[in-house]
Amino acid sequence: MLEVKSICQACSLLYEAYGIFLISKGRLVEAHDVYQLGVSRHAQPLDRLKRTHTLFLNHISEIVSSAGPDPKIDTGTHSGVEHSHVNPWSSSTIDDLLKRMDSDFKKYDGCYRSNKGYSGKVSLSSLKNSSRNKIIDLGGCTYQIKGCSGLGGFAQVYKAYVGSNPDDVVALKVQKPAFPWEFYMYRQLDKRITDVERSSFGFAHKVHIYSDWSVLVCNYLSHGTLQDAINSYVVMHKVMEEVLCIYYTIEMLRMLEALHSVGIIHGDFKPDNLLVRYARDDLTDDGFSSRTGSWRDQGLCLVDWGRGIDLSLFPAGTEFNGDCRTSCFRCVEMQENRLWTYQVDTYGLCVVVHMMLHGSYMSIEKKSTPDGSYYYQPKTAFKRYWNVDLWKPLFSKLLNIKSNESDVPLLQSLRSSFEDYMCRNPQLINKLKHLLLKQKASLCSA
Repeated sequence: MLEVKSICQACSLLYEAYGIFLISKGRLVEAHDVYQLGVSRHAQPLDRLKRTHTLFLNHISEIVSSAGPDPKIDTGTHSGVEHSHVNPWSSSTIDDLLKRMDSDFKKYDGCYRSNKGYSGKVSLSSLKNSSRNKIIDLGGCTYQIKGCSGLGGFAQVYKAYVGSNPDDVVALKVQKPAFPWEFYMYRQLDKRITDVERSSFGFAHKVHIYSDWSVLVCNYLSHGTLQDAINSYVVMHKVMEEVLCIYYTIEMLRMLEALHSVGIIHGDFKPDNLLVRYARDDLTDDGFSSRTGSWRDQGLCLVDWGRGIDLSLFPAGTEFNGDCRTSCFRCVEMQENRLWTYQVDTYGLCVVVHMMLHGSYMSIEKKSTPDGSYYYQPKTAFKRYWNVDLWKPLFSKLLNIKSNESDVPLLQSLRSSFEDYMCRNPQLINKLKHLLLKQKASLCSA
């Protein structure tokens, strides 16, 4: 009631008392969030509130330490980034990283922070029920909501006109509690990814961070996702043509190669997060292999960077023990409680390729060899008329990466094998152009 009526929000005692109440009920994550909310609002006396929060975190660390190395317990405590393995997605890990870079984070172009809650005339929570044509104000700029593009457990994405101008369209990602991490990852992409590859990873114009909400303003792509493209075949009881599968596989390999070479892991690689890009001009016969001309605008765009991992923030050699909890996209290492790094992305790529080829999620099986070792492979067999010499190495190599070291040479090698196959058969490029044009007409009209 005090929070709703904005009573005592500047008093640290509100957050201390509420935190103690939540702890007594065993609601430790909520207690952590309450303490953080008070600190973000500079509730007074601030030093006492910070000391209380520190005592709470130390208490939690003691509980985790005394419990032993149970793999089910999140060991990503506030000092976890100093260890050789850590859960990169735990709230404490992300909070610790953001605190370390707080002064630099505020300098990023497009970052607008407020210690107060969002106080616009239109409640952000009301958008869930009815959003169309509502106008919200963010830092003096108005956005007219035109519809919901996606819903998640903590965030919603809306299509919006800037200043009610239909020629200036953006995507607004509205999230509670506030989550600045995704904006940080977008700015790392701006700094590290080359101009040639940058259009493959989405772009964030700005972020508005309040004590209760955050709103990320991004480019809006209207052509749907790779999941939509796959579903358009599934509903017809068909699967995607192999030449299209090859093309999108090349695109995804190129993406991961670019990311992993600069120490970035996406962490949530799935077809829902791969937006389809179409060239404005007609595709030509030349330019495919070099990805120049109209082919540069054609392809995929990887978005949703909330689970992104910046390896430069961790000591060299750090491995991860978190679980993405996304059914069908948990890599082998997660399934077997082993440490991982890049496998979270490469396993996701294998699942996406399997969905394109078979129209279904991938299940794997563990096979033993005569020498006592083992390997993993998809349970569903390849069709005899497919180019098995291309697909078999892709799955066998990406599902059986033994090291957590860089996988860039492997990704380059696999991509080259697919590109060489396409370039040796010019008729396939012509067929690909026709299929992409047909797909664009079908999905964009829908």
